[in-house]
Amino acid sequence: MLNRHSLLLAGLCASLFTATTQAHGLWTEQRRGNIEVVYGHGAEDDAFKADKVAAAWAYNAAGKMIPVTIQRLDDHARLQPLKPAAVVAVALDNGAWSQTPDKKWVNQGRSQVPNSVHSLHTWKYSLAIHQVGAKLPKLDALKLVIVPEVDPLGVGVGKPLPVRVLVDGKPAAGVKLIGDYRGAPHQISAETDADGRAQVVVRNEGLNIIAASLYVPVQNDKDISERGLFTSLTFLGEAHHE
Repeated sequence: MLNRHSLLLAGLCASLFTATTQAHGLWTEQRRGNIEVVYGHGAEDDAFKADKVAAAWAYNAAGKMIPVTIQRLDDHARLQPLKPAAVVAVALDNGAWSQTPDKKWVNQGRSQVPNSVHSLHTWKYSLAIHQVGAKLPKLDALKLVIVPEVDPLGVGVGKPLPVRVLVDGKPAAGVKLIGDYRGAPHQISAETDADGRAQVVVRNEGLNIIAASLYVPVQNDKDISERGLFTSLTFLGEAHHE
């Protein structure tokens, strides 16, 4: 569980870490019949290097893994499960970043930037629920994850969704949750309690993107002093009707 000192450090780091590349989040959504990996902030949807998508996972309604291919396109990535997936997760490795004394960020660790004043490694994760009643698998690969404690597809617009935030598999207290990352990316909707739990109101009939980010100190690493983590939980607020 993150203590008060860690949360204070996270806040200070967040205020410093303003490079556009780092401010962006990650989620998936269905476009033109494909599951697209989206790298953006609010209404922004930017091109990115597809080789930064480090891993992807897909599962059926029973929580059994389905093979999934990462299609790496010129400006983004697309996920292609072998069968229709009830749950999809993805991880993007944004690499090590070091800040120089003149406040510029370099995409390298501090061992390669000797004059760095701040170095970290950023990871971005996303969990998408596509099917009503889907059983969630173990999510250990997502080092920061928002876990719905009920089926989010059955909650309904305007009603609270109970969630639990885990960092490295453990409950994280004091994590601020953005309830509508696309529509209101700076509006905090809830904050986790001592057990990592919170309730976030379902905002949209269409795609909901609940998001969180924080920083975790790292010891004895030649390249970084902390990890910068972002995560999102996505689902439809209401079932699609033709």
